[in-house]
Amino acid sequence: MKVYRMLTGADDAEFCRRVTEALQQGWELYGSPSMTHTDDGVRIGQAITKEVGGSYHPDKPLNSY
Repeated sequence: MKVYRMLTGADDAEFCRRVTEALQQGWELYGSPSMTHTDDGVRIGQAITKEVGGSYHPDKPLNSY
């Protein structure tokens, strides 16, 4: 089964660390990152996916797969 997450946040080192940590946990980049300008600065998003065993449980947090 494949699970999907969308990471979003400010375009800063913390966001890059979150993506790097997810990659180290077996998640893979899905598509290109997205970026937008807001009154609070630049916001960025990156979709990620991961192949996992078992079945999907909607009550289980996606970052625990």
